[in-house]
Formats: sequence, structure tokens, C-alpha cells
Amino acid sequence: MSSDPTHTIPTMTVIGAGLAGTEAALAAARAGVRVRLHEMRPVKMTPAHRTADFAELVCSTSLGGEGIQQSKGLLQAEMRSVGAAIVGSADAARVPAGNALAVDRDEFSARVTALVRSHPLIEVVPGEVEAIPDGICVIATGPLTSDALASDLMRLTGSERLSFYDAAAPVIDIGSIDLDTAWRAGRYDQSADYINCPFTREEYLTFFGALETARSHTPHDWEKLEFFEGCMPIEEIARRGVDTPRFGPMSPKGLDDPKTGRWPYAVAQLRQEDREGRLWSLVGFQTGLKWGDQKTVVQLIPGLQNADIVRYGVMHRNTYLNAPEVLDSTLQLRADPHKLVAGVLAGTEGYLESSATGWLAGTNAARLALGLTPLTPPTESMLGGLTRYLASANPKGFQPMNVNWALVPELPTEINEKTGKPKKLGKREKRPVMFRRGLEAFMAWARDEAGLAVTVPPVPEAVASE
Repeated sequence: MSSDPTHTIPTMTVIGAGLAGTEAALAAARAGVRVRLHEMRPVKMTPAHRTADFAELVCSTSLGGEGIQQSKGLLQAEMRSVGAAIVGSADAARVPAGNALAVDRDEFSARVTALVRSHPLIEVVPGEVEAIPDGICVIATGPLTSDALASDLMRLTGSERLSFYDAAAPVIDIGSIDLDTAWRAGRYDQSADYINCPFTREEYLTFFGALETARSHTPHDWEKLEFFEGCMPIEEIARRGVDTPRFGPMSPKGLDDPKTGRWPYAVAQLRQEDREGRLWSLVGFQTGLKWGDQKTVVQLIPGLQNADIVRYGVMHRNTYLNAPEVLDSTLQLRADPHKLVAGVLAGTEGYLESSATGWLAGTNAARLALGLTPLTPPTESMLGGLTRYLASANPKGFQPMNVNWALVPELPTEINEKTGKPKKLGKREKRPVMFRRGLEAFMAWARDEAGLAVTVPPVPEAVASE
């Protein structure tokens, strides 16, 4: 018999060290299970990543709105209550962003990487995994899952792989922004955390004309362009009509130009990317334009005529499963319950959603390894609502899902004692009640059913509506 005191510790595998994979590995290790974490970078890089750090953010730097009015705020609170690593690292690396949880991308990834590499029960194994290994495994390879592993996953699930393109926005050096033209403000004076670039009608039409004629990425014949509505490239938005951008990401609503006291014809907003406030990304300007044309278009934005683009927008393939056909709400594959899937590959959209499903997949994989039954969070919780949706949505035309209030049950109808009619509550009245109900249900489940240590999280009293 081995004299190694750790020989009885059960072992499992996690593939992918993005937000979902690192959260899964850390959740399982905290449960006392030994984890082999496979990550192909830097042995094999992707078109979107630039470092070898874990949980690298390649698109926005925001994990969504905070507070009792926000569905993402509820999911953040649920993850904080169980000490989840991604939200904890985001809190430590946050930068000003109004009512949103945004981070310094490099500091955030460095913190997650340090947590993983320092954990005594996690072994990091570099290199590509081309086939799903035997035993208990969390597959969290994200939107850029390699062809070999995706093919093996197709073999296991019998499900057709779906592909579309996500797009990242350009990032600008603040020193090159003309702050005599642009100004700092949030919509309806909520905060001064955004830089706003105002357009006149003539400036907007010039910009739109350049956007229309700019050259974009041309896909190979085998690449199918299926854009997720929440990450639509600005050039795709423009194809829907000349006014579509200014009723979408370029809306001037709630932004009074200090020079005129009125809303401009259109506005391009920038959001802070780093703690020092030197790097700013164009909000809603995800793009796949060729870099030369991208620079021309960006420099037609008033205030950005001399913009120094420190990172150009890029487009990259996104691979995900048709979750309702292959996954249970525990995130186990129906074809093999010892295999769990998390993150974008499971059909989620968004950093926060990826990390939260990683936490659940890692927790349930650890339960399997310890001889326990996997669990699904309660229906009132945002994580429970999301994973139940993934398992039960209409599989026809399935696309990735962000969290939203429609994923959790409505409040019970109350009757007005005087009129005998149902009380009508507005969103601002209902959402704080749904927030508290969901958080309380999640914490009770985590403590009483999952047997986890739970801490009541601080809840920012943000009132911004989604």
C-alpha cells in the first residue's frame, strides 16, 4: 500500500483554463478533489488570445451591471455568497464603470492565474487535449474549442456543432482622445464613468457612409456567420439601416452635450478598460473590419480624429452545443453523466454566466467524485434559472443565453384588498423583491443541500434599470 497520504483523494479533469474552467477547477479543489487542469495555451495559441494567463478577457472587461435591479447583479451576489473565484478576483481588480462590475483585464487574469497555480490540489497540464478523457471531466474549452476536441464531443453527443462569430471592440489610448470635443458623463447623469463623442447629423452620415463601404473579414466557405444579438458587430448593425446604430449602441438618449444642453444626433461612448484609466474601449463597437479600414472609421468619430488604437477589434469563431438536446440542468451530458460542460460551450453568453456555470459544473463534478448526487440550484435563483433554461429551451435555432429576469419565476400575484383586483407592480418594484428572493433561495440551497460555507454578500444599491 502506498505511504502517500493523498492517494485516497479522488481525481477529476477540467479541460480549458478560461473563466469557466478555472472556476470549475477551483470549486472542485475547494471540495477536496484533486484536479488535472488542461490548457493548450501557450503551447497552442488562438486568434483571440494574446497571453498565457488563465481567464484572459478577450472582448469587454465588464461582468455586467450590479445591484438589486439587475439580473447579473443577482448572479454576482450568488457567486459572492459561496466565495466563487472569478467574481472575487473581479472585485479585487475592478475599475470605475458606473453601475457595472468592470476590471483591469491584466490584473484580473493575473489574480485568477495565481489562485489556480498556488492551489495544492490543482495540477496544470499544458498542451492541447484532442479527445475527451475517461473518468469525471468538466469540458470548458470555450468559443475557440479546437477542431479535434469538438469532433470528439460531436461523437459523444451526436449533436451538430454550431458556429458563429463574436467580435471585440477597438481600445483607444486616452491621451489621443480630444476631450474638448468629447465629455465625461453617464446617461441621465448617473455617473461620469463614460467618455461621450457627439455627432451632428452631417458627421454621423459621413461616419455611416465609411462604415458601409469598409472592408470586413470574409469567411471561408465552411464558416457560418451566425451573430449573437448581444455581441453584434457594428458593421452588421449598420446593414440593418442608416438609423439602426443611433437607436442602438450610438443612442444619444440621456446624454446632454455640455456645449449645447441638448442630446446630440448620435453618440459613441467609451468605457474605461484599466485601473489607471489610460485605455478606453468603444462601447457596442465590436467589429471585424480590416484594420486599415477600422482606423479610418474610428477616426471619423468626433473626438477620436487622432485616436491611437492600441488594440484593434477582432472577430473570432464561437463554438457551442445545442444545450437543450444534450445537457441536464446539472450541466451533465445526457450521453455520459460523468462528463459536464460549462461556459460558452454549454450555450451561455457572457463572462459572468461562463464563470457561474463553471462553478456549478466543478461543484457537481466534485460531488460525483465524492460519491454524492449532482444538484441544480433553486428555480428562484439566477444560476438555477439559467441552467434550467439551457436544459429545457426550444432546441430549434438555439442560441447562447445571457441571464435575465425572464429566467426566474414571476412574483406571486397579490390582491388589492380594497378593489379585489390584482396589484400591478412595475419593474423597479418587482426586481428588488425578486433579487432578495433569489439570493435567499440560493444561499439556503448552497448551505443546506450542497453543504457549502455561505457568506451574506454586500449588495450595491444600484438602481439603474437593465
